[in-house]
Amino acid sequence: MVYARQTQRDRIISGAVAGLVAITPASGFVDFSGALIIGAAAGVICFWACSWKFKFGFDDSLDVFGVHCSGGIVGALLTGWLAVKDIGGTEGSYTQFLAQLGAVGCTIVWSGVMSYIILRVIDVIMGLRVDEVTEHAGLDLAIHGEKLH
Repeated sequence: MVYARQTQRDRIISGAVAGLVAITPASGFVDFSGALIIGAAAGVICFWACSWKFKFGFDDSLDVFGVHCSGGIVGALLTGWLAVKDIGGTEGSYTQFLAQLGAVGCTIVWSGVMSYIILRVIDVIMGLRVDEVTEHAGLDLAIHGEKLH
């Protein structure tokens, strides 16, 4: 998946962000070993999720879905297994994992519904896309008057 120096640099940055995203929900609940497990799992899963944009052809230039959505889910779910009672007041268990799974599901539904509503309102007011000619010319050039890459 590394096609050029730019792509490799972007992947390294996305990997660092993935680790931060995944540990955020667990930060007050896991110990050092739990953090390492979450970081390793997030690295693998987020890398895999970032490849979906090529397979399914959706636009995710900054790996937002692959890193933030997938990494957040990994961190939230693994918190349910790896929580340490002395640190966060709750012990990791199957019951806690199911609670985390329910919270993740609610968050996905809420975020999906609200994003749809917000995007529909924006589309009605001003539109979501630029015309095809502007898109092919590049938004940096069309909107800002300069070419970045």
